[in-house]
Amino acid sequence: QVHLVESGGGSVQAGGSLRLSCVASGDTSDINCMAWFRQAPGKDREGVAGVSFGRDITLYADSVRGRFTISQDDAERTVYLQMNTLEPNDTAMYYCAAATHRCSGRLIARDSYNYWGQGTQVTVSS
Repeated sequence: QVHLVESGGGSVQAGGSLRLSCVASGDTSDINCMAWFRQAPGKDREGVAGVSFGRDITLYADSVRGRFTISQDDAERTVYLQMNTLEPNDTAMYYCAAATHRCSGRLIARDSYNYWGQGTQVTVSS
């Protein structure tokens, strides 16, 4: 079992920055990849950024590429999401996800992950 806890959400004005953190606990040695997803009210949960542990492979959604950066601490099984130049459309609940099975190249596909955090809210005002 893996337990994920997100932090770092908040309210910012457009153009601002936030850094999200996700700490994994439990059977963390089984984690092969982690990712950030987000879900805005009335919309589906979408993948934002994912990273494959040990291979340093990352993948970003087109909507955030160049503005968001995912990074990881392999030893601590922690992932971060640095979000710059935030836009009102980035407003959503952000979720951390982890996969303990083999990760394919689908790092921001929802069905690639079997563990989820409770989420942290990000609100961007114009």
